[in-house]
Amino acid sequence: MQYLEKNKDITNLSNYKTPAKVDYFFELQKKVDIDKIFEVCTWAKQKNLPILFVSGGTNMLFAFDQYKWVVIQNSLKWWTYSNDTKILETYGSESIWNIAECLEKDYRQDLWHRFIGLPGSIAGAVYGNAGCFGLETENNFSYCRLLNLENGQIEIFKKDNMDFSYRSSRIKKEKKYFLISATFDLSEKIEKYHSNVDNIDFRENKQPKGNSCGSFFKNPSKEQSAWYLIEQVGLKWYHIWGAYFADKHANFLMSDGSATYQEMLSLIWLAQEKVYESYGIELENEVQIITNI
Repeated sequence: MQYLEKNKDITNLSNYKTPAKVDYFFELQKKVDIDKIFEVCTWAKQKNLPILFVSGGTNMLFAFDQYKWVVIQNSLKWWTYSNDTKILETYGSESIWNIAECLEKDYRQDLWHRFIGLPGSIAGAVYGNAGCFGLETENNFSYCRLLNLENGQIEIFKKDNMDFSYRSSRIKKEKKYFLISATFDLSEKIEKYHSNVDNIDFRENKQPKGNSCGSFFKNPSKEQSAWYLIEQVGLKWYHIWGAYFADKHANFLMSDGSATYQEMLSLIWLAQEKVYESYGIELENEVQIITNI
């Protein structure tokens, strides 16, 4: 397959920076590359090679040394916003944090203020219904353009088609779609719940800095947060070699830059085991763990 790079180092595609390579790699850089995705996927299917899509890589832990399949990185950039219609259109690889900042600075549009500092791409945010401080991606979502990887057709999914739920969506469950672009209506403030948290101060002064993908586990409920449970079982600032839970926020799984994926997994499993033993609660990952299995 002429489009594919072989034996590609993708360590820097994950915020954890655990060493990782992939057998086959394709980067989507231009609009015309969209037409190549289905061709690459068809080739991979013929070879019985699963495919992993990566945008910002801020919500993935690479738990392998050599990924024996195909990685497709979405680097397609473009977005536009109209002050008249309050409509935002964007390709999936754009940073949700960057767009939120630009909306506020250049257009005086502050509905996405709480997304300033939120890591990840638009595609990842839609895929996992990312959110913070009572604001979720689904709130102002209108529709998205998707490539159906099974038949090569472009499909439009409106909000009613997306089956959004806490940190999930239809495209996350079905795993057969590539998100090309998304459109949001920012004419009305819609919240899951109201929050007066100063997210800029919170992210700057109360969240740890370093190799992390943000909150690792989903909160079991609004009343029981993952950070509290991890702290209560004594794992705040607990290290397994280069992997540790942060002192500032116990639900931030961190790497000191030297951590292996084995060390990260050991700490993840330890937290799940201790929380279950103490509270009967099964901590569920918010960050995706990518393996060769």
